Amino acid sequence: METRELRYFVAVAEELHFGRAARRLGIAQPPLSRAIRQLERRLGVALLERTSRAVSLTDAGAVLLREGQAALDAVDAAERRTRRTASGRPGLVLVTKAGAANELVAKLLDAYAAEPHAVAVDVLLCGIGEQEGLLRDGRADVALLHHPFDSTTGFDIEELSTEGQIAVLPAGHPLTTRTHLRMADISALPDLPLPRWPCRDGTYPDGPGPQIRDHVQLFQLVALGRTVAVLPESSRSHLRNDVTAVPVLDAPPVTTVIAWPPHSRSLALAGLVQAATRL
Repeated sequence: METRELRYFVAVAEELHFGRAARRLGIAQPPLSRAIRQLERRLGVALLERTSRAVSLTDAGAVLLREGQAALDAVDAAERRTRRTASGRPGLVLVTKAGAANELVAKLLDAYAAEPHAVAVDVLLCGIGEQEGLLRDGRADVALLHHPFDSTTGFDIEELSTEGQIAVLPAGHPLTTRTHLRMADISALPDLPLPRWPCRDGTYPDGPGPQIRDHVQLFQLVALGRTVAVLPESSRSHLRNDVTAVPVLDAPPVTTVIAWPPHSRSLALAGLVQAATRL
């Protein structure tokens, strides 16, 4: 398969509409349709189900969409990392979610800087759920991710720490007098729906809770009595005075991992990972 064909198919598969995909790609619809038919003939499989009203993926098409997205991410990553190397900037780019694991990041940077062959590390702070994409497409060399929220599929990882979770409630809410809570207590709050976090494609799942872009917005909405948040225990250090945290006994533990592309042969990256695992 050619990269161009793969980009064409991914656009159609994500849009499920040839017209929208053509506009997104900046090409006319007829050559796009021909390219998809040619790809299907070459593979010997049907990738799309077409009717006069709708386009849907076959099982084979769903597989190619998933694999194609990963392949295109790898191509983009190779280009970005090659250009960055040629620019004479040999440092590393570490991406982490803004407001998460701040203490760990500070300790990691200090520990790595003390290594004899350390290079400069640029820290890229991103929004909720964006670390994975930045690592996959080459804008970052290494990332701090958090199970079970972030996917580590296709990455090499080392686990760094595991912690429990807390419920963040408006100050003065009746549940703040409790020593601990369970998830059933939180889901039973009709006036405080859980927030909706963005998916990888930027869309939000359905539900009554507010759409959340970042932790600043989240904590403000909690303080206003619009939502309740379940967050890692380490989030306590960022809480405002108008919210209160209560441990949630049966919330799944959160594991922080350091992740990097499995094909990396960077000695600088290896040194950073080793420094992280020693902390």
